[in-house]
Order: sequence, then C-alpha cells, then structure tokens
Amino acid sequence: MDFEELASGYCFLEGPRVVGDDIWFTDILLGGIYRRSPDGRIDCFLPGRTHSGGICANHDGRIVSGGQDGIIWLDPAAGETGTILAEIPGATFLGANDFIPDDRGGLYFGTFASGGGYDKQEPIPCAIWHIDPGGKVTLQDEGLRICNGMGLSPDGRQFYHNESLVGIFVYDVAEDGSLGPKRLFNERTDGDGLAVDAAGGVWAACFDSGAIVRHLPDGSADRVVPLPEPHHVIASLCFGGPDWRDLYVATAGSDGVNAMMRGELPAREASLFRARSDIPGRPVAETRFRTD
Repeated sequence: MDFEELASGYCFLEGPRVVGDDIWFTDILLGGIYRRSPDGRIDCFLPGRTHSGGICANHDGRIVSGGQDGIIWLDPAAGETGTILAEIPGATFLGANDFIPDDRGGLYFGTFASGGGYDKQEPIPCAIWHIDPGGKVTLQDEGLRICNGMGLSPDGRQFYHNESLVGIFVYDVAEDGSLGPKRLFNERTDGDGLAVDAAGGVWAACFDSGAIVRHLPDGSADRVVPLPEPHHVIASLCFGGPDWRDLYVATAGSDGVNAMMRGELPAREASLFRARSDIPGRPVAETRFRTD
C-alpha cells in the first residue's frame, strides 16, 4: 500500500472515523477532537478534552465521542455539546474508550481501567458495555485488561475485540444484540484499534509491530502492511470513502505509549495516514441517540 500523510504534528492520535466527506480523529494526550475536510483544512473542537478514543456519527449529523467523562455528542455546526452517558448505576465508570455502533442505533463500548487504562496496578479492570438508543446500558463482559478496538463481522453475527496485551477475541452476537462467551481469535497481544472489511477480514493496528495485520475469518494472519514510519506506534485505523476502500491509520509517533505510561506528553510526531485498499471496509452504522 502507498500511504499519504494527511496530518502531522500531534502527540497520540486515535479514533479515526469517516463522516460524510470528512475524516475525524482525536489526540488523546494533547486533547481535542479534529475534523479534516477534503481541502485539507483541519478544525479542532473541545481542545482540552483528552482520552477520546472513539468517534462515530449520530443520525442527526452530530458526532459521538468517548472520553474520561463518558460518552458525549458534539454539534460541529453550532459548537454545542451534551452528555449521552456520564455514569452507570451500580458500577464504577471511569469513561468510555473505543467503541463501535451496533447496526441498531446503539453502541458497544469499552471502559477505562483505573488511571485511564495504562497504569500498571489496574485495581479497576475494564469492561465491555452496550448502550441502546434509549440510554439503557447492559454489561457484556468484564475483568478485562485494556479494552481497545472493536468491530462487527459483515453479517453482524460476530463481535471482535482487541484486548490489548492479551489477544484478539471474538464473541457471537445474539438476536437481541447481547454478546455470548468470548473465545480467542488470535494470540496477537499488541493489537490496539481494529477494523473489519467486507470480506470478513479483521485488521489490527499493532502498537509494537510498526504494521497493520489483516486476519482471515479463521483468525490466521493474511497480510502484514507496514507504514512509511516503521518506528511509529500504530494506534487505530478505519475504512471510509464513497467505496469504503480508503484506509485511514492514526499513529502515536515513536514514543506515544511509553510517554503516556510515564505521565508525559510525547514529541509531536504522531500522524494520520491514508491509503487505498483492494478490499472495501465494512460500512459503519450511525447511532440514533437523542441529542436535544
């Protein structure tokens, strides 16, 4: 693949998502939710908001984002924001990391562990939850190390999850959208972001490998795609474009993860890249949350 650099000079990019003609992304350490227009203009929203690991489109044109304050909506035209989920009754909720719409108007999302998910003690583990369009929240899995990338198979019957430092797992999706018991899909431990293509391939952004790895539906590795910057931490990826063949990749520079664990801002060398894929991605649905 030939990669084109679309944006640079950031600390730790995450959450790329194509909405209409624009590509949205976040900087989880420097802060901000960013929109890159086709003409190359980049707008920043909520510049002080950090740890926004997931982005998607709501049905009303607003943007949904995760973060340490929960799940919010953003109206980019008016500059207004509001809360979708700030607490989970009966549970310790330290915020929402990565997520994926469920094709029913709701969202599967992962939570942070104590300290944002990357501290070594991790006294509060991560969990996977589901929130429906009406705001009902249900637990899907718990006791997890670090919740990261999520995706659905082309038919919506399997849910994939990168549990960083542990492996890639797959869950069967029941008719009501609930997840069955997980099973190991691939032993890769450095998976971060995740995307699924229209042929059922599961693409993992690998933070230690300097590459993206596509896995076949049986879990075996099909191809390894290096980035132009081999020492960059690859944090996340997504498909988009009119034919869903544009592949966007967000990096954390060469020291993003280590700097975050040290409680420091890394050098501003993180970038957003784009390439063309021979296989289109699985379209990502919109959520249907009320934002009035």
